Amino acid sequence: MGKIVLFCSRNCLFLLILLWGLTPPLFTQESILASYERNFTRAGLATKAGILRDAATDDRSAEFIGELYEFALRFVLDNGELLREDPDMIALAGIAARGAGSSGYKPSADTLWKIFSLYRDSHTRVEILGALGILGKGNLQVVENLNQFLANQNNYFRSGMIPDYPTLTACVAALGSLGDGSSFPVLFSAMTAGYPQALVRETVKALESLEGNYKQYLIDVIRKNPPAEKLAAFQIGIDNQKFTEADQGELAETALEITLDLFPGNADSGAVVSSLRFAAAGALTRLKWVRASPLAIRHFYRVQTDYGNGAASREQLLEAIACLGAVGTSEAAQVLALQLGYINSQTERNGEYDEAVIMALVQALGLIGDKVAFDYLLYIGYLNYPEQIQSAARDALNRLKW
Repeated sequence: MGKIVLFCSRNCLFLLILLWGLTPPLFTQESILASYERNFTRAGLATKAGILRDAATDDRSAEFIGELYEFALRFVLDNGELLREDPDMIALAGIAARGAGSSGYKPSADTLWKIFSLYRDSHTRVEILGALGILGKGNLQVVENLNQFLANQNNYFRSGMIPDYPTLTACVAALGSLGDGSSFPVLFSAMTAGYPQALVRETVKALESLEGNYKQYLIDVIRKNPPAEKLAAFQIGIDNQKFTEADQGELAETALEITLDLFPGNADSGAVVSSLRFAAAGALTRLKWVRASPLAIRHFYRVQTDYGNGAASREQLLEAIACLGAVGTSEAAQVLALQLGYINSQTERNGEYDEAVIMALVQALGLIGDKVAFDYLLYIGYLNYPEQIQSAARDALNRLKW
């Protein structure tokens, strides 16, 4: 009987040894991670960071290190309310965040953001942002969180608050690393906010790293951002040598449309909006952007009203007339012809007229060549206008298309 028991015991022992030999990776991986987690839990706060350092040098660290960093980050988060200002906790948070990023352990992204929202020291936040710049690639929630944080910082800065520049710079760099096109408006806003040049340079670098349609990004800024940023986006786009005339025309059309619809609430923004509107109209004139004809007509009527009220200069009125001539549509010709007819009647009644304005109208009508202007141009010959106007009217009549 004893022999039988001995035989079974030996076979059982052999079976256990065989099973152990067949499955070493599973048992080894579990025991290594569990061992480090146990040591981390038992260690004092001052020595926990050392355990992470030791684990990173382990020859088998690739098998478990990401999960260990997440374990440490959870400890940092769970104890943040009490210990977030403790130097040892701050050091631990930085090491765990940096390690999570370098190990590429993407599940830590959510934990990292929660810690970022809880901790306020620059060291922790900078390390977290560096990690999120790696782990957040393709994670729309991470991108959205960083975009919102930067937008808030821009608003705080404009209200007079001094930001945490290391954290702000790290956020900009993280957005550049992630390269998501949705970050363009908020990065552009940071670029134009008035930050120190070092941060502006980092912002420009981040903008250049974004994927997507650069022209559309500028259009989005023109549509959605504050007036000063609208103007900056327009100027950048209209001077971009890589943009085609069609690209520039679309930017200018968008800028004119937006500014005609804006009702600025203060003198400063009103001046910026006005500058953008006239700059856009000037670009449309240069480009002869026919598609913008309805906007050019609205612009002309706005300038005409402002000129009558003393809020626009003669030069601006002449530019608005030239814009109508450049877009060259029948609708534009109709507006110009009616204005010329009004001036003709004024001249006939009291002999008063503005030579520069009537000359601009005649030349614009000649440029378009629409026959709707025939009667108004012909009538100039019966009025007491100087020869240069008479000559311009005859030339315009010869340009009309029948």
